[in-house]
Amino acid sequence: MQVPITTNRLSIGELSINDHDFVFELLNSKGWLEFIGNRNIHSKEDAVNYISKILVTPNLSYWVVRLIDGNIPVGIISLIKRDYLLYYDLGFAFLPQYMGLGYAYEAAAEVKLNILQDPAHAQLLATTFPHNTSSIRLLKKLGFQFEKLIEIKNEILQVYSITNRYYPPSND
Repeated sequence: MQVPITTNRLSIGELSINDHDFVFELLNSKGWLEFIGNRNIHSKEDAVNYISKILVTPNLSYWVVRLIDGNIPVGIISLIKRDYLLYYDLGFAFLPQYMGLGYAYEAAAEVKLNILQDPAHAQLLATTFPHNTSSIRLLKKLGFQFEKLIEIKNEILQVYSITNRYYPPSND
């Protein structure tokens, strides 16, 4: 995916070590802890180490969503190839003070569009907990459809999918 991507209100660019303060705040937010999980980020050093691991991990991309006005980081969009899923998983997380303002939809829609224009991505998945109603609502608005329930590490996840209309999956 070519970055940066810009919309009327947002800029979406690659995560960097310089984003450590933002990552520290996001990973310790209530929504992240409840719906994604505790990553034990308790210091600037922890945040730097977390980002460093992301940057060297294959099949893992994180993009920071920033308000164009003020260059303020407000959220993250991720693309992860998980061992237990056939296709890549699109994820998103935003600071609580920037939720409900349309930023997550605006950013995720642009990233989804860019990814689905790539023939390498025949299908795109997204996973969430059944009680994460905000994510479910956003996934449906983005055009994802419920596919199935899976159990991973004793937790039930809902899997949503969207097919690349330009390059649909082959039946091989």
